[in-house]
Amino acid sequence: MSDQMDALIKEINALAHKSKTQELSPEEKARQKELRAQYIKIFREGMRQQLEGIRVIDPDGNDVTPAHRKKKVH
Repeated sequence: MSDQMDALIKEINALAHKSKTQELSPEEKARQKELRAQYIKIFREGMRQQLEGIRVIDPDGNDVTPAHRKKKVH
């Protein structure tokens, strides 16, 4: 995981733990919402990159990746 993701997760978790013991201030709630949105954005970008890099190989060893996927990868 990247340092950016680690920092986001650490701060998200700190706010989550705090919310279990006491009420978060409106600023903290807004920050928590912002952090979660950033986390989801980074996660989706990483997942998209992984999926775009996948090649489909049939049992005979032929690359049968759909043409529209090959264009994005290469």
